[in-house]
Amino acid sequence: MPFRVIPDEDKPYVSIEIPLEKPLPDYDLDDVEKATPREIDGILVSQGFRDLVDDARGVLIEILCEHHKTLMEQSTHFTDLELTSDAAHPMEIMQLTGAICTEDESYLPGLWIVLRDNRVPPNQPLSPSAVERVKHYANELVRRMDLA
Repeated sequence: MPFRVIPDEDKPYVSIEIPLEKPLPDYDLDDVEKATPREIDGILVSQGFRDLVDDARGVLIEILCEHHKTLMEQSTHFTDLELTSDAAHPMEIMQLTGAICTEDESYLPGLWIVLRDNRVPPNQPLSPSAVERVKHYANELVRRMDLA
């Protein structure tokens, strides 16, 4: 199970749970599978895990800010007059923290991410296409950080 995407049913929020299923020696996270949640607490407060969360935030911001080049950006035949402002990305990171994930009879540390789509009214859920886009973001985060 590389990750789970959990959209809210009545709000423009979506949660992503990414369990760390393999050791990450770069973050001093060698033994990640534990028998009790209390043992996971020790991992979540370690400096290595805090570094992982910081790196994940940077990578996720990079993923959210990527965009496909417009015709204006691709062409040398157009002059960009910059008549439009640089609007913020519609998907905002509301929370990125550690999580205790369960798997069968054991527990794993993981990342818990909550994103909000600012284009959707506060009392409406995300569209299926937005949820698919979030799945792409999560998949890209897992791939770039080699979490699975």
